Amino acid sequence: MSLFAIADLHLSLGTDKPMDIFSGWNDYVSRLTENWNSIITDDDTVVIAGDISWAMKLTDTKKDFEYINSLPGKKILLKGNHDYWWDTKTKMNKYLGDNNFNTINILFNNSFECGEFAVCGTRGWLIESTSDEDRLVLNRELGRLKLSLEDGKKHNKKLIVFLHYPPVYGSLESTEIIDLLNEYNVKKCYYGHIHGSNMIKGCINGEYKGIDFRLISCDGVGFMPQLVR
Repeated sequence: MSLFAIADLHLSLGTDKPMDIFSGWNDYVSRLTENWNSIITDDDTVVIAGDISWAMKLTDTKKDFEYINSLPGKKILLKGNHDYWWDTKTKMNKYLGDNNFNTINILFNNSFECGEFAVCGTRGWLIESTSDEDRLVLNRELGRLKLSLEDGKKHNKKLIVFLHYPPVYGSLESTEIIDLLNEYNVKKCYYGHIHGSNMIKGCINGEYKGIDFRLISCDGVGFMPQLVR
């Protein structure tokens, strides 16, 4: 049983929001499917770290979730900035159950045990959160991350964190998130959100302040789920 991760699927199987118009995204669903099927088995788990579906409402995710559910492995989903369909955990879990999407789980103020790891995470927020509104959102995300990490401690496993927004980019950092990760002795953190030329400008793929950070946005990893362990 292995743990994999990827972010930013940006699926639009049930709505007209093609990603193929962006450089490098041509025929991306077929490429993702082929890559996924080549390495993932039903015994594996894949964390999908946000920007999963362009659907605007939970009920509009059906075709996208049918696709995700049909892929091998168990999937753990967390929220991205474009996941407008995101709802309460109770409503999302009911929707998954009603539609027999039995390979999909929601990471939202909770954690999941996977091999040697306790999988934790949340969306995160903008690195430069200076406005009052941004500070409110950041503080809420810090609270969600702490709830997830506290829940993760009960598994008595290594804590591993998945975020949608990067907590560090170039010379900028979200000090509050970095401090929280270090407080809980998190040594691995995976993130998405960054695309195109921005990936080579400031993305951290390596150790920063004692934490190994890795970019896992779809185009950043060639639409190939990345082995965590």
